[in-house]
Amino acid sequence: MTDTATPQEEIQEVQQTQTEGAAQQPRAEGGRPPRQPRQPRQQQQQKQKPGKQAAQQQQPQRARKVHPALEKLFELYPGMFGARFLPLKLGVFQDLLEKHPDDFKKDDLKVALGLHARSTRYLEAVAAGLPRHDLDGNVVEPVAPEHVHHAILELHRRRAQRNPGEDLRPQLVARIARAVEASGLDREAYAVLVRSRDEETNAVLDEALAELGRQAAKREALLRAFEASGRDSEQAFAEMYGMDADEVTRTLARARAERQPAAPAA
Repeated sequence: MTDTATPQEEIQEVQQTQTEGAAQQPRAEGGRPPRQPRQPRQQQQQKQKPGKQAAQQQQPQRARKVHPALEKLFELYPGMFGARFLPLKLGVFQDLLEKHPDDFKKDDLKVALGLHARSTRYLEAVAAGLPRHDLDGNVVEPVAPEHVHHAILELHRRRAQRNPGEDLRPQLVARIARAVEASGLDREAYAVLVRSRDEETNAVLDEALAELGRQAAKREALLRAFEASGRDSEQAFAEMYGMDADEVTRTLARARAERQPAAPAA
């Protein structure tokens, strides 16, 4: 057998060797080949097991059964329960019961909506901060900041289970920081709204808030430097320090907005 032989060539070579060996075996009296010693039954079973295991591995996995009420929801509202998931308005359970009293049993609908709301695709839509929609796909209201926050934490927990050993904390900190900024609340108000009894998640929250504080301090320092520079325009100020004029303009505008009173927590 050569070192460069393919698996198929190796099998053919082994089979050829076995055939040639069988042809050269001495014959017993009467022209019959001598009997081969019988292998123990345990060895025979061990030889059969790999074939059975391979056959089991080749069998396709059964598709997971979809809850009948979810199938009905997809049939009635493909825009909300189809290829794209959108956050549902609060009270959609009662809306469905009123619109389709003959299509859904109360308990079945409750289970189906629970499955839908706990799905990863739905949580991604909530964590992205998409607004809530009614059954016709119309925007109704924003998702509450605490719901966005909890969706982010749950998605992180699931990813950590799928990727043990991978450090996902920096991604979580950055995503929470973006959620704080998108909420329109100041850092203290957001913290009061979402802080829980879990020390680990609170530590991540504090890390995100601290990073936002450092970024805000840099913006405020840039605004003060501009005010003290005596320059007439932001472009002239940027040119003086060799900075990008558009970036300076955006940063100063944000720093001025941050000096305004923040919206109180709802």
